[in-house]
Amino acid sequence: MSFEFLGLSEELLRAVADSGYTEPTPIQRQAIPTVLQGRDVLGIAQTGTGKTASFTLPMIDILAQGRARARMPRSLILEPTRELAVQVAENFEKYGKYHKLSMALLIGGMAFGEQDRALDKGVDVLIATPGRLIDQCERSKVMLSGVEILVIDEADRMLDMGFIPDVERIVSLMPPRRQTLFFSATMPPVVKRLADQFLRDPKAIEVARPATANTSIAQSLVVVGERAKRETLRDLIRELDVTNAIIFCNRKRDVKVLQESLTRHGFKAGQLHGDMEQAERLQVLERFRAGDLPLLVASDVAARGLDVPGVSHVFNFDVPIHADDYVHRIGRTGRAGRSGVAVTLATPAEAEAVAAVEALTGQPIPRREVAQSVALEAPEAGRRGGDRRRSRGKGGADKSADKALEKAAEKPAREKTAEKPAGASESRGRRDGRPERESRPERERESRPERERDSRPAREARHSSAGDRGRGRRGDDRRDRDDADEPVVGLGAHVPAFLLVSARGKEAA
Repeated sequence: MSFEFLGLSEELLRAVADSGYTEPTPIQRQAIPTVLQGRDVLGIAQTGTGKTASFTLPMIDILAQGRARARMPRSLILEPTRELAVQVAENFEKYGKYHKLSMALLIGGMAFGEQDRALDKGVDVLIATPGRLIDQCERSKVMLSGVEILVIDEADRMLDMGFIPDVERIVSLMPPRRQTLFFSATMPPVVKRLADQFLRDPKAIEVARPATANTSIAQSLVVVGERAKRETLRDLIRELDVTNAIIFCNRKRDVKVLQESLTRHGFKAGQLHGDMEQAERLQVLERFRAGDLPLLVASDVAARGLDVPGVSHVFNFDVPIHADDYVHRIGRTGRAGRSGVAVTLATPAEAEAVAAVEALTGQPIPRREVAQSVALEAPEAGRRGGDRRRSRGKGGADKSADKALEKAAEKPAREKTAEKPAGASESRGRRDGRPERESRPERERESRPERERDSRPAREARHSSAGDRGRGRRGDDRRDRDDADEPVVGLGAHVPAFLLVSARGKEAA
């Protein structure tokens, strides 16, 4: 079946042919005629199966009739990431080149001025991320009361990124009579609830079981030690026929560290994560698409938003924290009917995350054996600037441990035989064989009533002056002398005489 049987206009078919596409994908065959009929759509399909074209193509034909008004877009497409929003905008430019439709892109990291000017002219298609769209609504720069078509793309990713409250707020600003297109790769319960809330009598289109991986992707799992991951990754890149690859890390700081490590070892790699400026991110993506950067180390910010049809390999340097992200990560390869390779590096500590992925996809990830025994026994900690004693050779670590144990055993003996400086007072023991005074932590563990029994008269008696002792308040002279010799905490052995005068002594004076 070709695009000609889907009911698209001649101008649109010509633009599709110019892009090099001849046959629609399964979700496009089912979604495009339904959207042209004006019905709501609930689309569930694997990433990389052509969901974007399944709503952009019919939207162009629908919006070809009508006129946009200032600050009142006729259609709205919500995307979870900036990169995906940019790519949807590129699809509209590519497929709508024979139509006179205006478009605006509202994403973070870009100045408000240019966006404001585009909105003031009126736009047929508004493509936005939830955060920036709410900012513009609060600034009264855009009104959503004229939206005729709403597209919520990558709804499960919206959930992962915490955008669901923003999406609900945005939808509340729209007219109830509208056409809503809801697309997602997975359908967790919260996303299902949103679909039931936003859609009216939708046609459900499911071209693959939710959370299943593309069958054209050859998956494998390599079990390595934590310190052998980088070396194993480098070996795999050299071993496999890697044209270009995306390497995913769980944390943004690890993206930078891994990219620098690959660069030091002679690989040409770029990095992509959420802390980068938007202009820098777009520049890196353009270099990656052009082939100038064959390797791209990325966080999950690119898992749903990067569409490069020719990606040959995907490497999961870390097993994803959320099992759903595994499907979207490896979906960056094997796109548009091509084959791809996805390799996941996992440590024994990540066994639980691997089990979660396999439970979600319903199939085990084939294990891949690599020559890594040396890497596991002698990790590259020395090359990382870590504990270089591990690379001293056989027995080096054991000898270091033995020396450390010997020093630890000698330390108490040296402290026991060490002589005290002349004139140092005894702050812990008691002369005359009396018990050692309890330490401060022990006193702190007393219950409050016990501490309160040590009342003011008793404290005054212990710290009374020589005149008070003569009045018989403290007992015999020996106890007086012992207590007077006790140091006050924080003042050392020599206590100023004025501090030893009791409150009652002051009153008597």
